[in-house]
Amino acid sequence: MALKEIVNIPAPVLRKKCAPVPGITPELITLIEDMFETMYAAPGLGLAAPQVALPMRLFVADTALKEEGHHPNPLAMINPEIVEKSTELSSYEEGCLSIPDYYAEIERPAWVKVVYADPKGATQKLKCEGLLATVVQHEIDHLNGILFIDYLSKLRRDRVIKKFSKKNQL
Repeated sequence: MALKEIVNIPAPVLRKKCAPVPGITPELITLIEDMFETMYAAPGLGLAAPQVALPMRLFVADTALKEEGHHPNPLAMINPEIVEKSTELSSYEEGCLSIPDYYAEIERPAWVKVVYADPKGATQKLKCEGLLATVVQHEIDHLNGILFIDYLSKLRRDRVIKKFSKKNQL
């Protein structure tokens, strides 16, 4: 396994709608393992393929580590799609490995149902609630070229982008 470099805004790959993963291959399984290692090392709760400069519909997540006393519960979603979501909203302070050290309160549906392929290629359907719902929506947004800062006012979003653009020019 190998750590991948996490790209930061304003990297163009973070704004691309990702292509579907065509099939499960040994290379894909290695990539998933590398993404888990990278996410845990960061540390983070989720990591989407575009964050490691790969515009493909894949992400990994593990919210169990955020909950005290829980063991890792890794989840890899290939070609995930939200098929249902609640009208009830919940709010959570989000951050992003591609926007280090910036956090903001974001409101999203309280639960979502997601259909995806697991690393064995089997189709799965999962109802996600609480923190997992937030993480899954955040990561699926990445696959659609959307960042959590896009939910902020234009002024706040522009300030964050400007700060990171300057930082990357140094």
